[in-house]
Amino acid sequence: MTLAQEQTVTLHRPRKPVATTATLAPAAQRWSVEAIEALFALPFPELLFKAQNIHREHFNPTQVEFATLLSVKTGGCPEDCGYCPQSASFDTGVTATKMMELNEVLFAAQRAKDAGATRFCMGAAWRTPKDRDVEKVAELVSAVKGLGLETCATLGMLNEGHAETLRDAGLDYYNHNLDTSPDFYGDIITTRDYQDRLDTLARVRNAGVKVCSGGIVGMGESHRQRAGLIAELANLSPYPESVPINNLVRVEGTPLADQAPLDPFEFVRTIAVARITMPKARVRLSAGRQQMGDAIQALCFLAGANSIFYGDKLLTTGNPDTQADLDLLNRLGMSRGAPEA
Repeated sequence: MTLAQEQTVTLHRPRKPVATTATLAPAAQRWSVEAIEALFALPFPELLFKAQNIHREHFNPTQVEFATLLSVKTGGCPEDCGYCPQSASFDTGVTATKMMELNEVLFAAQRAKDAGATRFCMGAAWRTPKDRDVEKVAELVSAVKGLGLETCATLGMLNEGHAETLRDAGLDYYNHNLDTSPDFYGDIITTRDYQDRLDTLARVRNAGVKVCSGGIVGMGESHRQRAGLIAELANLSPYPESVPINNLVRVEGTPLADQAPLDPFEFVRTIAVARITMPKARVRLSAGRQQMGDAIQALCFLAGANSIFYGDKLLTTGNPDTQADLDLLNRLGMSRGAPEA
């Protein structure tokens, strides 16, 4: 599919006004949407060469971080994110569950560590967790931290004090994706505003917890809107330490189930532009790897990706199995590791 063939998806929802990060990065390099569009427009070899050079300045290009994601509380979310099978608004066959018990989470975390993961991420399908929910997750964080793993949580929007509670339990990263550009956001989600996401990221940053924030491409956004997402992320001050880039997984029952797939080379371009604009971030290949194939993943590593979600499941969607990932890295002469910026 060419860029000219991409169509903007409208879910017949009213748009809400959104705020941007225009005032959030006074000291950092400012990336205009136009400048990022110009990167996207570079000839493919030139773009990858530029991204690879920047990648090598900050990381060992042969190492890839392995992170494992576990859904500790699945389904029943009141949000209406058009891509998400865990939304209570859509009939996707996902059954809502209660939070997992501590011993179950610890078993999964130990298994992930034994398989080579260095970061363990816990996700819960909430709009905003209650205080008691945060306290329970804090117990999980503390226990997982005790195994010697980096810890990450994604629980939805956080209220005042929540980030501090998680920090004190040993949380290293908090994930809260911006998803897309401000001007496309209202076409995908109506139950929260863009500013809600920015407010949560500010709370996490102010608490001294590292930020994990990225987005989803292939939802029907325009080329400029894809550039707009990268601009929002790169202009956060500072930009996120981890940047997961997701390729839409089309799930039956969601409004985006019939969205045309993104040109895979455009996905590689997105990885490269993320690397160029956020040189020291861990850029993570996240959802959609199972549909990419080995060649596109290899191009993504060449473009500056140095982290993957490792394990056969991402919350509720499929992921390449662990042996397939190890085999791919072996074929590429690469290794798992935790490259430091």
